[in-house]
Order: sequence, then structure tokens, then C-alpha cells
Amino acid sequence: MTTSQTVTIGSLQKTFWSLPVFRLTCFGTWIPRLLMWTMWSLRSIRPACGRRVALRQHGSASRLDLRGIYPPIATPFTQRGEVDYEQLRANLHKYSAIPFRGLVVQGSNGEYPYLTVEERIDVVGRVRNVLPKDKLIMAGSGCESTRATIQMSEAMAHAGADAVLVVTPCFYRGRMDSRALAHHYTQVADVSPVPVVLYSVPGNTGLDLPVEVVAHLSQHPNIVGLKDSGGDITRIGLIVHKTRKQDFQVLAGSAGFLMAAYAVGAVGGVCALANVLGAQVCELEKLCESGRWKEARELQYRLIEPNTAVTRKFGVAALKQAMDWFGYHGGATRSPLQPLSDAETRQLQQDFATNGWL
Repeated sequence: MTTSQTVTIGSLQKTFWSLPVFRLTCFGTWIPRLLMWTMWSLRSIRPACGRRVALRQHGSASRLDLRGIYPPIATPFTQRGEVDYEQLRANLHKYSAIPFRGLVVQGSNGEYPYLTVEERIDVVGRVRNVLPKDKLIMAGSGCESTRATIQMSEAMAHAGADAVLVVTPCFYRGRMDSRALAHHYTQVADVSPVPVVLYSVPGNTGLDLPVEVVAHLSQHPNIVGLKDSGGDITRIGLIVHKTRKQDFQVLAGSAGFLMAAYAVGAVGGVCALANVLGAQVCELEKLCESGRWKEARELQYRLIEPNTAVTRKFGVAALKQAMDWFGYHGGATRSPLQPLSDAETRQLQQDFATNGWL
């Protein structure tokens, strides 16, 4: 290719640059254009493989149906620190037996900031190859620049993602005002081959995606929802209220406030604890959806402490330790994240045991 080449996939047209190399600027990694071209080619034949993705009717348009529970899966590593695809495959087979709507791949609990661009894309492709075809893959594609996020979103789509989860850029958080964030997400959604889900996680980024920005972005035909990990139920309720006419879907970002989020109109959750107590988190979803609030409340009480332990108290290292206890492959985190101390491990065990899980 000496100039450009255009491939039509359905109604989408994408242009590829001349070979051999372009720069994908997440963490300054270089990827051959041939790899991206191959991903586009694979994406073009996926519909022939019989995959069916549920859609929601909204007026005359159909939107991707996000309702349900998604574990943001961990990335297992070998003793040498490489991605352990065999352990990942084993985890996926176990998750396939739980009534999840799908998986979030390369979210915060996947340690995506510590993976190379190639690893991030490869993990998504490997998951797609193993996961049952009726399960959604929501792939984390957020990068610091708009350009890099667009390129990563395209790569994730080509690797098999059904939607991309785009975290707020935060390195220059002082300048990430409403105007900058609205522009960023609009640019990404304008060209993303798959639907975009906004991702607000102030505990990691120091930024809350403003309600007015979410309301504005909900009108974009390719932005279908929000994962909100802040835990402010009044904010979640307000977002549901302000976006209701757009059939915009809000997902709770934690099992700790899942019932409360359902009560104000959320349609599901992306819950770290579901990596460990997946069936129980799905049961909470079922109780909320059927209006059995008393039973839901009792189950929610028992999930709060272990959820806090594997999220804001001890983080990914605790999640991976708990996965090991419950028969999954968690293993070590990637440096600079450190393993739990003995005292932290005892506290983690207590948080599960006192609620009847160990």
C-alpha cells in the first residue's frame, strides 16, 4: 500500500495508512500497521461466525443492551511476569458457567496501565476466542490522548470487543473541564466501530465525569452508557433521570452499592467482587430486578465488607488473593503494585469470613 486503503464493514468505512509502521501513543508503543490491517480483516468476517448481540429498541434505532453483571477480570501473570494465558483461559471457562452478561476486559482490575499496547489488545483477542459468543466483551480502551484512545478503540473492536469502556483522561486533570471531556468523548464516539461506554472512576483518576457532560454525551448515537464507580447514589439517580429520554444505560461500578444503584434506575453493574463471588452478585441482580428488596438488602449487607476489601481498601492485590482462595487464578500483581502484607491478608480473610463467605 503506498497511499491509503479503505475497507467497508457494513456501513462503516475506515482508512488505513501506508505500511509499515504508525505510532499508537498509549505509553509510547509502536505497532506495525500490518497488525492493525489484520485486525480489521478479522473484524470484517466476525458477523459470519454467528455471533448475536442483544439490542435495545429506542424509537426507530437499536442500541446495544448492557443490562446485567460484568466482572472486570484480572490479568494473571507467570512467575516471570508475562501474561499467563493458560490461567486466563481456565478462569474464563469457570466464568462461562455463571450468568454474567459479559466481561470487562482491560479495566482497572486488569492492571491495564501496566500492560503494553500489544498485551492489552492480545488479551481481548484471547478472551473473545474462549468466551461463549452470547457473552459481551466490554474492553477498556482509554488512553491519555484522544488520538491514542481512538486508535486503541479501533484495535479493541478489531480484536473482538462488542463495546469499549473509555476512562476519563486525567494526567492533566486541572484542564479536563467539561469542554475538554465532551470534546474527547465525542471525537472517540464519532469514529469508534463499536458502541462507547463512558467510565468515571474518581478514586483512580481524581476526576468525576460531570453530570451535565454525561447528559450531553448521552445524545450521541454511539455512546450507550456509563460505568460510574464513584458510589454517589444521588448522582447516579440524577444521571438516570437526565438521560432517560435517550435510553442511556447506567452501570454501577461496584458491588458495594449495587442494590442502591438498581433502586434509582441502574441496569447492571461492573463489579470487581464478581470475580470471586460471581453467582452471589448475579443473585443480587436477580433479586433487585424482581423487586424482592428485603432479600436483596440482606445479601447486599454481606457483600459490602468483602467488596470494600478488594477495591478501595487493599485493591487489586486483594482481589487476586481472594480469587486464589475461591478456586480461580489470581496470582501476583505486576510491579510497582506489591503483594499484601501478612496483616493485610489476615484482615482480608476476616472481611470474607465474618460475612459467611470463608
